[in-house]
Amino acid sequence: MRTRFSVPSRKRRRRVLDRAKGFYGASSKQIRTVYDAVTKADSHAYVGRKQKKRQYRKLWTIRINAACRANDLNYSQFIHGLKLIKSDLNRKMVSEMAIHDQEAFNALLLQVKEALKK
Repeated sequence: MRTRFSVPSRKRRRRVLDRAKGFYGASSKQIRTVYDAVTKADSHAYVGRKQKKRQYRKLWTIRINAACRANDLNYSQFIHGLKLIKSDLNRKMVSEMAIHDQEAFNALLLQVKEALKK
């Protein structure tokens, strides 16, 4: 006779049901629906982790561009200038500098402008 409600089965279902806590309606109660909901949530989470990287890079670009335009330079010229001075700063660092440390950012801008004039 085939067992359907053995301890491992109950344990596996309980684990999946626990992951569906907080889901709405049958998505947190009925095991078939829960499997679908948890699988979909996992796939959304996977995609979201990839999108987060893109979105942050976009945000850093926008911040750098805004700070550069306030100083009569655009983003692409600034990045080109960074390459010319062989700077190891990445976009995240430059973005944080533009927001929290204006003096350092302005010093960097001066270096970039000098490199672009040559």
